Amino acid sequence: MSKPYLCPSCGTNRTRFNLIEQVVHPVKKDPHTGEITETIGMDDPLQIPYTGEPLRVQCGVCGLVEPEERFVKTAQSNPFPAGINA
Repeated sequence: MSKPYLCPSCGTNRTRFNLIEQVVHPVKKDPHTGEITETIGMDDPLQIPYTGEPLRVQCGVCGLVEPEERFVKTAQSNPFPAGINA
């Protein structure tokens, strides 16, 4: 998170972002009511573990939500012109 971001969609925002922490809650639901009937342990052999990103970023200007790496890579490939401060 200590790397600069640049929104890959609007291309102007380098300062306003929402950091979205993805927290996994493995559960078992009733197929008829949709109610949670059980919390499943991470060691359950029938439950595939979550493998997505732990963090996603939303642009605070245009609303784009993407993996953090996309914002970092966009900033790296579009550095500030010399002599410009944010």
